[in-house]
Parts: sequence; C-alpha cells; structure tokens
Amino acid sequence: MADSVQARPEEVGLSSRRLARVEDWMQRLVEEKKLAGLSTLVARRGRVVFHRCCGLADQARGIAMAPETIVRIYSMTKPLTSVAVMMLYEEGRFQLDDPITRFLPCFADMRVCIGGSRGKLDTVPAARDITFRDLLTHTSGLTYGFMESSPVDALYRERGVDFQTQEASLAEVVERAAALPLLAQPGQAWNYSIATDVLGHLVAVISGQSFEDFMQERVLAPLGMTDTGFHVPPDRHHRFAANYARGADGALALLDDPGESRYRTPRKLCSGGGGLVSTAGDYVRFCRMMLNRGTLDGTRLLGRKTVALMTANHLRGDMADMGQPRFSESTYEGVGFGLGFSVMLDPARAQILGTPGEYAWGGAASTAFWVDPAEEMAVILLTQLMPSSTYPLRRELRVLTYAAIED
Repeated sequence: MADSVQARPEEVGLSSRRLARVEDWMQRLVEEKKLAGLSTLVARRGRVVFHRCCGLADQARGIAMAPETIVRIYSMTKPLTSVAVMMLYEEGRFQLDDPITRFLPCFADMRVCIGGSRGKLDTVPAARDITFRDLLTHTSGLTYGFMESSPVDALYRERGVDFQTQEASLAEVVERAAALPLLAQPGQAWNYSIATDVLGHLVAVISGQSFEDFMQERVLAPLGMTDTGFHVPPDRHHRFAANYARGADGALALLDDPGESRYRTPRKLCSGGGGLVSTAGDYVRFCRMMLNRGTLDGTRLLGRKTVALMTANHLRGDMADMGQPRFSESTYEGVGFGLGFSVMLDPARAQILGTPGEYAWGGAASTAFWVDPAEEMAVILLTQLMPSSTYPLRRELRVLTYAAIED
C-alpha cells in the first residue's frame, strides 16, 4: 500500500475514541451481512491517521479485505479523468467554453429530445454546441443507458452506447452517442452521463496518445498510484476483490467473480467515466494532491488556480435547481457541481455534516471519497456492492468521521 497510517489521530486534531465508532460501524455492516467487506481511510493535514479493513474481499475464497485489496472504483475514475483534461487546459489546448466540435465534428448539429417514444422521438435542434465545461459539469444533455428514465436512455441501450461492456473502440462508442438525440439543451440541466467518457476520448484526440497511455504516464505514474489502472495485472489477481449485489432474498449475491472478471486482462476500451481499479492507499495520494492544490511529493500536476476552479460550483445554484433533486442515496439540495466533483454549498440545506467547499464523488459499487480543504481532511470508503443506493453508507460515514474532529 502506498500510504499506511502515519500519525495518531490526536496529532492532527481528531479523536481516536470517536474514530473507533467507524470501526464499530464497519464491523456491524459485515456482521449484519450487508457488506462482504469494506475499507475506510481518514487522512488529515497530509497524514493518514485511520485505515481499517473489515470482512472479506472474496467470500468464496475466504480472502480478507486488506489495505492492499484492489477494487473497482467505477465513477471515482471521473475526477482523475477531469484532472487529465485540465492538464491539457493548462497547456492552452482549449478553453472551457470551446465547442467540442472543434475536436469531435461528430457532435455537430445535435438534436434534443422533447417527447415521443423511442420508436418516434420528437426533437428540436440544439441551441448551441456542447462545450468542455458542459461535459465536466454533466450539463451536456448526454445521459446513461442504465438510467432507464427516458426514451433517449433506451436508445443508448439499443445502440450499444455503454463504455463498460462494449468491445468497440473508445472513438466508435463516442460516435454512436453523437448520433443520438440529447436529453436536454446543452447547459440547461444536470444529468449524470457518459460525458466523462467523451472527455477521455477528447484527451486522446488532443494529446495524440491513447487515453490509457496518457492517464498512466501523465496522472497515475507521477502520483505514485502503482495499483491503479484499467485492468488488474496477473501478479495482482490474488488481491482483486469480488463484486456483489443484494439478491432477492436480501443476501449478498456474486456479481463479478475476480477469478473470471473482465478486469483480469487489458481492455480495448478504457472508460474515463468508470474504468479504473484502485486501492485506498493509491486513491489517498490523489486526494492529497488535490488538498495540496495540485502538487504531491514535489510533483505538480495542476496549478493551484486550476484546482480552485475545478472545485468551485459551476451550476446555477445547486443540483436540485438544475433538475436533479436526488441521486444515488443522497439529496442534492445544497450541493453543487464543479469540474469533475460535487461541491458542498450548504450543509444545512443538504441535511448532512460537511463544510462549504468540500468536494466529493463516489462509484457504482458503493465506493466514495470526499476532500475538505477547510478541515485539511480526506476520507475514502472502499467496498464492492452494487448499486450504490443500496444503503446510505456515505452519509453514515460522513457523520462518523466529521464527529471525530476535536480542534
């Protein structure tokens, strides 16, 4: 593991006694058979002060959850992809309000669905092109096929617009998406979507490298994220966790066996929206880089002004104001969105402990992280249970960790 426990909680203003409640909570989740296993890491003022693992990474093989366990982080890939995009922004390759048609002409002359059924959609011309900012803030009008809430989602499923399962190239699946209508006018509504996969393709087009190579050479290797990638190498297969879902009887059901998983071999399509696997020790290095305003261990990925821009709210109000009152297990009253992260605006309105300016995101298998610059704190939760809305794990952990602050 890249980062082990480096200090006692009291050395950074946290309570060991109160952090012990986190371990009790973790143990309870395993004993109640809600989770097979989980790992929680808390860092403050540049030092990891709490990292505990409970339960099993793989029930069938009896392998314990451990600090070095590798998990599917799914949408926790998005902030890393957003960093890659903003590194190119810092090189002067594009402006945030530039239309993506400058690099991807397939997105010219888009149309927007205003009704109908998937057999016959009613559409109107898009008022303007999609911009980089639209993609980074999930206000592009794109969607996800798994949402199952509109005729456009159904078209995504029919036409194979899926960056997790398709064996086509990144460019091919992006072009399929560009041939379908948008869900909303660009910039007008917040809709979680394949936008970050499109950004991954843009990284490849702008840089001239494959997206996977850019991520490895420019982001992951400089950060020392040695266990993070788009597949699990053979010498690490034994550290790869199983993924579960809750069965009809409420018991855990195996969803992806690490002995047979597609993550065991390199992928033709590397998803910027959800393709990475990682460990807690690796991901905290990313969080520390963000807390350090773009630099880690003498290596600078981003300028501090870029980090400030990424972690500011770019919406008109909060996500509820932009048409998304709830997502996953959380309300989005009082929560905005930056360039790749949700951003806390008002903890009272969000009805949860937090700090204005704290930024976060999570993954489909119930993983989560948040970074709180005001408290100089980062928290990471890793487990493998789909979907992430099964239990309010993130909200419970937020309360437990924030309650441990003593200074």
